[in-house]
Amino acid sequence: MLKRLRDKTPTTRFETVRPASVQPPSSVSYTDIHCHCLAGLDDGPATIEKSLELCRGLLADGVGTAIATPHQLGRFEGLSTPPLIRGAVADLNDHLRAREMPLSIHPGAEVRIDERIGALLDADRIMTLGDGGRYLLLEMPPEVLIDPRMLWEALAARSIRPVVSHPERNDLLASRPRVIDAWRQQGVILQITAACLLGAFGPVTQRTAWYLAGSYAELVVATDAHDLDDRRPRLHEAYAAIARRLGAARARQVCVDNPRRLLAGEDILSEMELDSGAPRRWR
Repeated sequence: MLKRLRDKTPTTRFETVRPASVQPPSSVSYTDIHCHCLAGLDDGPATIEKSLELCRGLLADGVGTAIATPHQLGRFEGLSTPPLIRGAVADLNDHLRAREMPLSIHPGAEVRIDERIGALLDADRIMTLGDGGRYLLLEMPPEVLIDPRMLWEALAARSIRPVVSHPERNDLLASRPRVIDAWRQQGVILQITAACLLGAFGPVTQRTAWYLAGSYAELVVATDAHDLDDRRPRLHEAYAAIARRLGAARARQVCVDNPRRLLAGEDILSEMELDSGAPRRWR
């Protein structure tokens, strides 16, 4: 079903734009659809104490609702099963309520792309986002470019839409981001990481993230937070950066409205909302 893809698309060029500062409104409450906040299930926090520290960081970043997305398949296969994830989410929500922390956690997973995904979904061995059966967060291998179009078709047959996590961090997609253009017609949603927009993963990843933010309509921004150090939540900063470059309407669309719609199982906004004066300097 899956095969490596040899792409001849020329490398995309980028230009950096630095408009005046724009800050998000303090009333914004974010829904984070990609967060590794459950204790002991993957490379996120090892203990409930560390998990609660990360939850405090999410709250400080303006997040009021988060989907816990431990890794599934790949090197984590069998370690974070749906029953374990659901139980860990219930336990974490109990801890949050006991401490009067106004953060709501929902179950989900970040699933490594695999040709068995259809069968694993049918057997309840991998999880959709929010456990809602509508959206599936899929991770591409970081150093291999594969052709997933047959998988997109298999998911469409189950009325499930793929959400590809941090495509900007795939080495080959970063040099040929227009490969993703072919995915639009198959209902693929992109999730880019807030910290990548801010340069935390290097300049190539940052440029790719900005290219996608300014050119791919069906897109969400998430924290992909693992801790309060190098992988801390930075959604509020990303909102401000997007508002500066692409306008407040686009910032709200990808950081607030689309994530909330996704968790609710609703259709996300399919037209880019760019302010009339927003710079469009990617080509």
